[in-house]
Amino acid sequence: MADTAATELLPHAREVEIVLLLASATSRYEGRPADGPLPPVGPESRTSIEIRAGLGVVGDRYFGKPAHVRASVTLMAAEVFDLVADDLGIPHTLNMAAARRNIVLRGVDIDAMRGQSLSLDTGDGPVVFRANRPANPCAWMDIVLAPGANRALRGRGGMRCEPLSSGRLTLGPAILRTELAG
Repeated sequence: MADTAATELLPHAREVEIVLLLASATSRYEGRPADGPLPPVGPESRTSIEIRAGLGVVGDRYFGKPAHVRASVTLMAAEVFDLVADDLGIPHTLNMAAARRNIVLRGVDIDAMRGQSLSLDTGDGPVVFRANRPANPCAWMDIVLAPGANRALRGRGGMRCEPLSSGRLTLGPAILRTELAG
């Protein structure tokens, strides 16, 4: 989708902030959660990521995997971490990277965007996604975030998205364009 098409098809724009970008070459949450996560293989948090249409985040464990074609990029709202901390009665110090979402945004309820197309632009042109289905939390969240986090994240664990265009995203301010206002 070209820049002009993204603007026409996604007419509602607002400023958001990308607060976390993650690309992990391996799955670290394997086996029993009580045994703890596997160690990272190389850096996972990034200052920028490359997205490829139909494939996902370059360098991520789900890049180009046929089973994840429509769900290769995960987006989540940063505000959810504060809501979970409030629900659990703990300080607002949850590690956002532990949720393993590729893109964490501040300023949008990403869980409300199921079925919509959206674009993010951090200055290198828009990257268009289709929010296809929820990114449901798993039992690992009780180990890596806090006891009770799995239940607290239900219904607000973000969205699994299909990248419809290629491009680069960087940490910091971004323009989010959506089909619907809100």
